Amino acid sequence: MKKKDDKRKRLKVKIRAKIFGTSSRPRLSVFRSNKFIYAQVIDDQKGKTLTEASDVKVTKGTKTERAKEVGKMIAEACAKIKVKEVVFDRNGFKYTGRIKLVADTARVAGLKF
Repeated sequence: MKKKDDKRKRLKVKIRAKIFGTSSRPRLSVFRSNKFIYAQVIDDQKGKTLTEASDVKVTKGTKTERAKEVGKMIAEACAKIKVKEVVFDRNGFKYTGRIKLVADTARVAGLKF
């Protein structure tokens, strides 16, 4: 599966050339592995991760249900640090399935992108 991962990395470079997170509008980066899904809010100007959420500790539910939970958790974490708008970074993945669920759930929970 080396070729599939290489394609994703090439897409990631193209996407990151256009997307940049600032203090007022940080970048919401989503990564999907075979088992888990991770989301983090990053300020690229300072080079710091502001907050993160993952489904590593969530044990119940299917992968899609856990992806919805990660979307909720990242939106709540952003509300705590008073971030209302973000730039979405799909990290080279297609905007379907669990990636889309995280984005849609975060939007419903109050994040704007």
